[in-house]
Amino acid sequence: MKFAFLLFCMIFLSISGCIDKTEKIDLNIVQEPEAIINDSSVRVAIGSVVSPKESYEYYEDMILYISRSLGGNVKIIQRRSYQEINDLIKRNEIDFAFVCSGPYVDGNSDFGMKILVAPVINGNTTYHSYIIVRNNSNHTSLSDLRGKKFAFVDPLSNTGKLYPTYRLYLMNETPGSFFGIDEQGKNNSFYTYSHDNSIIAVAENITEGAAVSSLVYENMKETYPETIAKTRIIEISQPFGNPPIVVSKDVDPFLEERLRDIFLKMNEDDDGKEVLARVKIDKYVNLSDNAYDSIREMRNRVQ
Repeated sequence: MKFAFLLFCMIFLSISGCIDKTEKIDLNIVQEPEAIINDSSVRVAIGSVVSPKESYEYYEDMILYISRSLGGNVKIIQRRSYQEINDLIKRNEIDFAFVCSGPYVDGNSDFGMKILVAPVINGNTTYHSYIIVRNNSNHTSLSDLRGKKFAFVDPLSNTGKLYPTYRLYLMNETPGSFFGIDEQGKNNSFYTYSHDNSIIAVAENITEGAAVSSLVYENMKETYPETIAKTRIIEISQPFGNPPIVVSKDVDPFLEERLRDIFLKMNEDDDGKEVLARVKIDKYVNLSDNAYDSIREMRNRVQ
């Protein structure tokens, strides 16, 4: 509950304009570019699928496992937006990254970002976008949210931005034309920069609707059931390829193959199985790039 309250305060202040949305969260796990240069450690970036502290706690054991398997230090790099993570990969300032499907498609098109592996979760290599509202609202479809406050996750997010934008495109609308502006002249749609923040924004009645990842939503049913109980799903998208682990097209080939081998064999030893169970992943597999073609199609049509 303390975590939910703190996020509530952060979201509320951000929406009301009291926090600079370009400000980076000050955590010791966040490293600036100048701190990365000339560092011989293997560097991994974590996209903010959930808020930074939650991301760190979620991935910490996995990164320790990768570090032990490589026999060297692995440093976690975090950034607030997906674009910042893509920029680090593009500039070869990190070695691999946990990203969402939308940033992968964008980075693959822009500079040749490559899939390393992808997770199997609950027996599936796919996930969905959920359009959610507060549980006690009378909204039953996206069309009911015209002129209402709506939370997007990130400009590059597939489930948290592209899919709902594509749905509006099919209605001959854009986020600006559909959600409009409030009485103070501010946009009714805004970014929270993590899926859990968007879910909490709906649960705490900061916004009337949001688009979020099914993976985060379903996980929060176990970790924060009181928050999920305040929300309701009104639309589920078609399936999309699960968020992959990626590398730059210029990654060292030996490191790329070593990392791939470690991830693919995690489910074959006791320590790896324990780490996977903790993050609710069955195993990692090779996943074809065409698993993300439906995202490309939406992206091309919206653009």
